[in-house]
Amino acid sequence: MTSLSERVRDRRLDAAPTRAQTIAFGASGFPTQLMAQTFSAFVVYFYVSHLAVPAGWVAVAMIAHGILNAVLNPVVGTVSDRLRTPWGRRIPWIGLGIVPLVVAFALVWMPPELPVSGLIIWFLVVVAVYDVAFVVVVLNISALFPEIFRTTEERARGNVPRQIFAILGMVLGTAGAPALYSALGWPGMALVLGAVCLVLLVWSFFGGMIERRVPEAASEAMRWGDQLKYTFRNRAFVPYVLGSLFVQTSIAVILAAVPFYVRYSLRAPEGEGSLLLGVIFVTAIPSIVLWSAVVRRTSPRTALLWSVAVFGAAMLGYLVAADVPGAVLVGVAVGVGVGGLLQLLEVVLAQIIDEDAARTGHRREGAYFGVNGFVVRGSVVLQAIVAAVVLTASGFDAALGDAQPESVDGGIRLMLAVIPLGFTALAWFCFWLYPIRSRDL
Repeated sequence: MTSLSERVRDRRLDAAPTRAQTIAFGASGFPTQLMAQTFSAFVVYFYVSHLAVPAGWVAVAMIAHGILNAVLNPVVGTVSDRLRTPWGRRIPWIGLGIVPLVVAFALVWMPPELPVSGLIIWFLVVVAVYDVAFVVVVLNISALFPEIFRTTEERARGNVPRQIFAILGMVLGTAGAPALYSALGWPGMALVLGAVCLVLLVWSFFGGMIERRVPEAASEAMRWGDQLKYTFRNRAFVPYVLGSLFVQTSIAVILAAVPFYVRYSLRAPEGEGSLLLGVIFVTAIPSIVLWSAVVRRTSPRTALLWSVAVFGAAMLGYLVAADVPGAVLVGVAVGVGVGGLLQLLEVVLAQIIDEDAARTGHRREGAYFGVNGFVVRGSVVLQAIVAAVVLTASGFDAALGDAQPESVDGGIRLMLAVIPLGFTALAWFCFWLYPIRSRDL
C-alpha cells in the first residue's frame, strides 16, 4: 500500500487538466485572498484600537512587513525554480507551507496578555512567519498556473474559477470579518477563518496542484546571474511589470479614496463605502467570464488593452456622481474593467514565461512571479504618497469633521478619478509596447 507521500510524488499531469482539477486548483484563490484582505484591512485597527499599541510602533512594524514581503518574492521565486526533488519544484513548498501559514495567520489575532513591548515583539515575530509562509505558498501556487494551463484557451478557462474564488475571498475578508469578530471576538474570528482556509487549501493541494513532467534539457537549474540577466532583459516582461505596477496603483488609490469620497463628497453615511466597493467586486465576477471569451477570440495583449481602457474610462464617472446611486452605477462599469484585469494579467505573464522558456530552455515561473510581486509592492508606496499629497494640498483637516472646505471635495474626486486615470493611461501605454501579439507561441 503506497503512502501519502508516494502518491503525491507520483502524480504528474500529462494532458489538459480536468474540470475537477481546474476547480480544485482555483479554490486556492479563496483562502489566500481571504487572509490577505483580512490582514491588510484590520490588523492596524486591531493592534492600535483594541490592544492599545502606539500607532507609531505599528506603522514601523507594517513597514518592516512590507519590506520583508517585497524582498521575499524574488528570492523565493528564484530558489523555487532551482529546486529539484522527486515531488517536483513547487509541491514541496506548498505542502510544507500550508499549516505554518494558517497557524501564523490565526496567531496574529490571538496574542497572549503582554505589555506593549511584548505585543510589538509578538507582532513582529508572528507576522514575519506569516510573511514567509504566505510568499512560499502563494508564489508557488501562482507559478503552477502557467505549467498546469499551457495555452491561451486553457488559461482563459482555467483562470475563471480561480479569480471567482479570489473575489469571494476578498469579500469575506473585508465584509465578513467584522461580523465574525463582533459575534465571536477576535480569537473566534481567527479560528473560524483559519479553519476555512486550511480546509480549502488542503482540498486545492490534493485535488488540483499537479506538476508536469519537465523535459530533461529544461530541468537543469539556471545559474543565479543568468536568472537576473534574462529576467530584466526580457523585452516583454519589462513593459508588462511596469504596466502591472501602474494598474495596481490605480486600484490601490481607488480603494483608499472611496471612504473619503463617501463621507466628504457624497455626504453619505460611512457604511455606504462597503456598497460602493462591493458593487465593483460583485460586477467583476461575471465580467471575468466575459473577458475569458474575449481573450479566446483575440489575443492576451488585445484583450488586456481593452480591459485597461474600459477600467480607465469608467472611473471618470466618479467626477460627476452626485449621490450614492450614481456612484454605484459608476462602480458597475469600473467592475467590468477590474474583472478583465483580474482575468488577464496572469494570462499575459504566463505567455511571457512561455516565450522565455522557448528562448532559454528553462521554465522560470518562480523568478517572473517573484520579481512581479516585488515590483507591484511599490503600488502601496505610490498610493500612500498620492493620498498624503492630495489631502494636504486640498486643505483636509480631520479635526474639522464634516465641515471641510469646498476644496476637499474637488481634491477627493481628483484622487478617485483623475489620478487613477493617469496611472491607467501609463499602464495602457506600457501594455501597448508589449511585443507578443499572437495568442500562443
